[in-house]
Amino acid sequence: MASGGYRKPSSPAPVSGPGALSRRTDGGPSQPQRLPSGGAYGERQNLEQLQQGAAMSQTPGGDVGAPTPVDVTEGLVGFGEPSQMPEESVTAGAAMGAGPGLESLGLPNQPDEDMKQLIKYLPTLEHMANQPGASKAARNLVRQLRGMA
Repeated sequence: MASGGYRKPSSPAPVSGPGALSRRTDGGPSQPQRLPSGGAYGERQNLEQLQQGAAMSQTPGGDVGAPTPVDVTEGLVGFGEPSQMPEESVTAGAAMGAGPGLESLGLPNQPDEDMKQLIKYLPTLEHMANQPGASKAARNLVRQLRGMA
């Protein structure tokens, strides 16, 4: 008669209940091992051992098939083709060149917004910048924040 060691429960619970309703959940129904064919020598055995050591989900999952290919070139204009907007400069929305600049995009100036958030930490940053060995970048940051405050 063998004693000690792991004993698989005969009717495990899929999920344990609270308190007095709790039941063992190990060894319950699980999905079969899925092992690929091919690979380098010994890989299959390593994968099999890994799967034996980890509890598998009760839902099979996995075999969802290949994703549907998406045409990412749809709607793009090739370099050699005529413009779709001939009256608008190719540099419209850029910081340089003809046409409206970045302001035409209606985006907030994010670096300025981030710097405004740092103003409340100015006393701490000043203390840091005044320490021996503080970097030039730390001192410049404090100067910039003082100019904004």
